[in-house]
Amino acid sequence: MKRRVLLLLIGLMGFVATFAQLMQEREVFTKADTLRGSDNENRNWWDVLHYDLTVKPDYDTKTIEGTCIIKFKVIRPGKLMQLDLQDSFIIDKIDYYTTNSSKHNILTPLHFTKEGSVYLVNTDFHQNIQQIQIKYHGKPREAVNPPWDGGWVWKKDSLGNPWMSVAAQGLGASSWFPCKDIQSDKPDKGFSLHLIVPSDLEAIGNGKSGKVHDEENTNIYWTVKNPINTYDIVPYIGKYTHFSDTLNGEGGQLDLNYWVLPYHLDKAKKQFVQVKPTLQCFEYWFGKYPFYEDSYKLVEAPYLGMENQSNIAYGNGYKNGYHGTDLSLTGWGLKWDFIIVHESAHEWWGNSITSKDIADMWIHESFANYAETLYTEWLFGKEAGNEYCVGTRKRILNNKPIIGPYGVNKEGSGDMYYKGGNMIHNIRHIINNDSLFRYILRGLNTKFYHQTVTTKQVEDYIIKQSNIDFQKVFDQYLRTTQIPKLLFTLDKDKQTVTLHWTHCIEGFNMPIVIPVSFKRLNITTNEQSISLTPEEMDWFTAKNLLNYYYISY
Repeated sequence: MKRRVLLLLIGLMGFVATFAQLMQEREVFTKADTLRGSDNENRNWWDVLHYDLTVKPDYDTKTIEGTCIIKFKVIRPGKLMQLDLQDSFIIDKIDYYTTNSSKHNILTPLHFTKEGSVYLVNTDFHQNIQQIQIKYHGKPREAVNPPWDGGWVWKKDSLGNPWMSVAAQGLGASSWFPCKDIQSDKPDKGFSLHLIVPSDLEAIGNGKSGKVHDEENTNIYWTVKNPINTYDIVPYIGKYTHFSDTLNGEGGQLDLNYWVLPYHLDKAKKQFVQVKPTLQCFEYWFGKYPFYEDSYKLVEAPYLGMENQSNIAYGNGYKNGYHGTDLSLTGWGLKWDFIIVHESAHEWWGNSITSKDIADMWIHESFANYAETLYTEWLFGKEAGNEYCVGTRKRILNNKPIIGPYGVNKEGSGDMYYKGGNMIHNIRHIINNDSLFRYILRGLNTKFYHQTVTTKQVEDYIIKQSNIDFQKVFDQYLRTTQIPKLLFTLDKDKQTVTLHWTHCIEGFNMPIVIPVSFKRLNITTNEQSISLTPEEMDWFTAKNLLNYYYISY
């Protein structure tokens, strides 16, 4: 009896453990997730044209008050307008602009209700272009570990001066101002940011600037002319000093501006010489820098870094690598500054080309990750780039698919970085023509310049331009956690290789190109024998295969 009870208990424990594991892996989404992550009926009838935001932060109380003016286009009449502003804030009033008979603007109050982090505004807009004004105040969520933990950053520099900023990606711009907090709607006409700060502090924002002084405060305003993600709008407030340079690039003269803490000025001038070769490399591979009108900036930030458009956050300690470490463990990653390279790549991948849904963030991160390989190659040659890319595979988790669930503001796996970059490495070597590969990268940045896109659009473009059906490759690497296994046997007497794919999706058909002869082997899940030359036989080793392709064997 005791033995039966013991076996029953062991069985129950196994069941409970299995059930608990399943419950941990299961993702449960709420109505709030859907409201935030979907282009629903209260969002899809209006298209944002421009934001004009004025913010006054109070360092002592860790509060802000602000006014946000949103200009938008009415696509079709809508009864309710969804505005996003997270729970720690209160909207005091919402008005819309009308014009009287004398053509003067009049502010008319709008009725609204609150549901969590969403405000639903009663509307009856029929005219093509409308404008509303939102006044609000509150205490923003404070970031504990930025940039991974989002929120407002209230810190002091090493001299005890106030040092403030925002880390908003993931958490969202609605963590500090009211907006349509979804990636699929960038403001087509840009963004204006007014920062009211004590007169002894500098305030840096996106784009280009001007100042209006009074006795106590400085109103520093920044203007972005191009479309911009709301999560890319970021202020930096502190005791800054400034230096500048220019780059003669594909789009003409590009202004380069650097804002750093004064006691780091000498270090910054030495470290930031890496910016020009980085941008030259990326203009070669991806096309012209996407925001010439808004300039390029690096701003020393109270956190590691972020790709804020024309306003990159830099907190890498003026060291090469990722805060002094090599993510590839090959030595190549210590030859350049990770934050400068990776975050600058996001100006093309993420800031100009933006995924409509955060589930497709691989479009940002996989290409920005592969930009690190291209830059290593730019400086030290193709073999160095290969070694760097292969070295990053040690960081791949294969814990869940790279593409996340749609419509609920949820990213997929962090493998969008290293695994996604290695998928692009696969594709590059299958194409086996760097002129064509470069043409495709530049073509993506031309076709989808300043636009929001889906995974399908990117997949279809690469397939069409390469004339290679990569659909199963995308499906395998983006939508599963399986790493395809290549089973092969070499017969040196017959000069053949017998091979097929396993541990993969149905119909997986990724080719392998032998670089010594440029022969493309069209491999499927069905075993086949292919004749090889002696030179091709010598190349066909596991080591060489793994240097070009992220597979197992």
